[in-house]
Amino acid sequence: MKVGIIGASFARDAYLPALAHVPGAEVVAIASGREESARAAADAFGIPHATADWRQMLADHAFDLVCIATPTVLHAPQALAALEAGAHVLCEKPTAMDAVEAGQMLEAAKRANRLNMIDHELRFNPNRQRVAEMIAAGELGEIRHVNIANISSGWADPASRPAGDWWSDAAQGGGRLGANGSHQVDMLRWWLGEVAWVTGAAPIMVPERRDKATGAPWTATADDVAWFTLEMQSGAVAQLFLSGVAAHNVGNSTHVFGSRGTIRLDNADETLWFAPAGGEFRDITVKDPNAGLPGLNKGVWNVSVVSALREMAAAITEGRPLARGATFADGLANQKVLDAVRLSGRERRWVRPEDIDA
Repeated sequence: MKVGIIGASFARDAYLPALAHVPGAEVVAIASGREESARAAADAFGIPHATADWRQMLADHAFDLVCIATPTVLHAPQALAALEAGAHVLCEKPTAMDAVEAGQMLEAAKRANRLNMIDHELRFNPNRQRVAEMIAAGELGEIRHVNIANISSGWADPASRPAGDWWSDAAQGGGRLGANGSHQVDMLRWWLGEVAWVTGAAPIMVPERRDKATGAPWTATADDVAWFTLEMQSGAVAQLFLSGVAAHNVGNSTHVFGSRGTIRLDNADETLWFAPAGGEFRDITVKDPNAGLPGLNKGVWNVSVVSALREMAAAITEGRPLARGATFADGLANQKVLDAVRLSGRERRWVRPEDIDA
């Protein structure tokens, strides 16, 4: 299976170490906006071709799979070009700049009859799979509400980010809502079904910034905080608060409250706790068997990518649909929720994702 990669940073951290454990996968080329980054990744992982021109890379090679890990503004054009070139596509989150682009990606994948996946790797994490199974089996009873908080301090200092940082640039698709909120929305849709109503906002708390190296002033235009409430079609309510500008790093915590029990999961130690109604919490953690594989970077994100890529590779090799994972259809549904959060923040009202244009 011939693999091409567009984007070197996350690829070096996660894709390339994971692909070393995917049977039959051969990475033949990598492209990055900075050629030195592409060449550094190629040298580190024995990739024969490296370039700064992703379009030329797609023209020069016949890929079975193209993995896209670039700023959000590039997702749609790169995915469309890869599909046109005949490749199956794995694309990073958030899906696209808006639901219109996400819809174009889905339609192109359908026309090309190519497999497609958005890299919401938490779907392949054993703990979160356990939660999905418990909800589906009714072990928690009726799900009434979910609380998720993701609080970090990485962007709190105005001098913590370099000028031009794409994560802080709305024109490039940066911001906490897309960076982390997209994962949380996908997880909730996976566990609970579709979203009926949305209210929330994605503001910029620390717009005035200084370059971390030179001290030169610059202005952030992408959200560093996002908060929103989702009313699911099931009737369950989910509340999420995401921040990159807290004074202290609290991490990510998830609580699922059902009529028959409660789930608690904290990424500080990735321990999964369950308490039946009237009972005490007990540890029901499921360890990821891939965590001990050589060469992987630590953390749930880097480890879970192994199973995501194995499923993508197996589906391609066996000529079958994906058995697991978030597809471009999921990506479009997810993008409609993110767009609804932004619209809600602008207009100060509840929004139905189904009313978002795509």
